[in-house]
Amino acid sequence: MITEWQKSKKSGGSGNCVEQRRNGLHRQIRDSKNPEGAILTVRASAYAALIEAAQDGELDNLAD
Repeated sequence: MITEWQKSKKSGGSGNCVEQRRNGLHRQIRDSKNPEGAILTVRASAYAALIEAAQDGELDNLAD
């Protein structure tokens, strides 16, 4: 089952965000500004781990 593309409720409508959708046992991620561009496909478990890490602040210092 493939679902519709979704943006975060916290995106604020600025257009500078990523979108995600379900595709079977996978999640697909794309840049909302370039919907015809590349799509990253990952296992649902990896996507869940990424979201959890972001929520826990584990990714806050990636730019340092």
